[in-house]
Amino acid sequence: MTGIEDYTRQYGLVRKIDAYGYLDYLKTHPEAPRKHGKIVLVTADTPLKASRGEGKTTTTIALIDALRARGIDATAVLRQPSMGITAAGSKGGASGGGKASLTHPELIDWGLCGEMAAIEAAQNLLVSFAEKAVDEGKLDTVLVPRVSEVPSRSLRKIVVDAGKNNVAERVVLTPTCELMQIVVLSRSLDEIAERVASMIAGTKDGKPVKFGEFIDLWRITGILGDAVKPALTETVNGSPVYVHGGPFANVSIGIPTLVSVELACALHDVVIVEAGYGADAGAQKWLDIACREYGAQWPSAAVVVTRATTWRDDPALQWRYPFHVQRLEGLNIPTFPLINLWSGEDDQVDSLRATAKDLKFRDPIIGNLFRDGGVALAPQLDAFVDVLGVGDGKAPASPDSHKGMPLIDDIRWVAGNAYGVPAERVVKRDGFDESLAAAEQLCADAGFSLNDLALVAVKSPATMTDNDSAPADERTVTLKKVEVHAGAGLVQVNLTTSLTTPMPKIV
Repeated sequence: MTGIEDYTRQYGLVRKIDAYGYLDYLKTHPEAPRKHGKIVLVTADTPLKASRGEGKTTTTIALIDALRARGIDATAVLRQPSMGITAAGSKGGASGGGKASLTHPELIDWGLCGEMAAIEAAQNLLVSFAEKAVDEGKLDTVLVPRVSEVPSRSLRKIVVDAGKNNVAERVVLTPTCELMQIVVLSRSLDEIAERVASMIAGTKDGKPVKFGEFIDLWRITGILGDAVKPALTETVNGSPVYVHGGPFANVSIGIPTLVSVELACALHDVVIVEAGYGADAGAQKWLDIACREYGAQWPSAAVVVTRATTWRDDPALQWRYPFHVQRLEGLNIPTFPLINLWSGEDDQVDSLRATAKDLKFRDPIIGNLFRDGGVALAPQLDAFVDVLGVGDGKAPASPDSHKGMPLIDDIRWVAGNAYGVPAERVVKRDGFDESLAAAEQLCADAGFSLNDLALVAVKSPATMTDNDSAPADERTVTLKKVEVHAGAGLVQVNLTTSLTTPMPKIV
């Protein structure tokens, strides 16, 4: 009988899986054996600094090692890091640390199998088609930005063909580009092709023109090749881990590809999904974009990672961690606090448990995961395992879609639910209304409604509001501008202090 091994091949030090092919096989062969894995969402506190992680990847790796030590078939799906930012040291890479690490971290952190480079090349090819369309009179403007894996301030806004067409362009990072979003959200190569054809390449006489109107090359190019296939690697303890998709939940969706998660759920009983940055970023987007709008599985449990220092050492920001835990619990997701200890913090365990009890949290999971790995967690997971209902075949129902909701109402809903800011304190910066009107007109001219697109909040990773240190009744969220990604089915709205082109730190 055909099995996953027929869709898997060695690719250097890791293996690549034709997830589209395997999942299509399962659809056409209902008698084939498959599992119905439960999803656990691993997210985190909002970090004190944008450049500092709380340890989500380390936690994820330790957690699957601990579950497998208890006899549970668990795996994880991780995002890839970005070459110029996460891998270069501004934030941790994508391979964990210490005894909670992946094998071959140098491979994972520095480009894996070339997925980012392939997506970068593919979107840049599309931009080249758009530029040629300008030369041939099919476009007046180019709306799709070029892509670079390594950021450059000088490339944020440029003009090409000076003296000929003077076409304004800009450059964005690979994980933030529309093609990355399409790959993350698509479940087949045909869907990718259809979404690329729906991307708005630019305008002609003020009207939007989609790529599908002037090129039909995408389906014979094969430019993405193995980039759309999840990579299978493993932890240092031998637990399987799938890696696929882009980071940066502050300026994009920051979640693993939906196809990699569905693949993992077909092969394992528990699948841990790591979403980027904090619960106000990647977790919000997994729930409200992947699940609510794209049919991904609602989590059966969540883990919110924090460090002892992030949780308690800044009195003005102490509200954020309880807010995240209680918000997820309020969505009927059993939510477990996890405190990732650093060296010298073991003597704080009793006080941390007491604080969690005062806040009416579930009993927290606490350990130095870098030092001890999954060994630190395995004895603490009784309640966690109980809520999962492993093997019962029952998945929680996702809430209703927001499609059709006016964009402003959707933004206010996210601000209230994910950031704790009521609608009356969601304010508009000068120029926002004009940006919104232009986006609405662009969509109308292209034959669809702006309100049918899923909302992507573009924001700083280190703050939920304009000023998280302000008193609760003074916190605001400022709306800045709107950008349409029609192919991905998304509309991006810049909020608060948007960090759209982060730079690596000096290491």
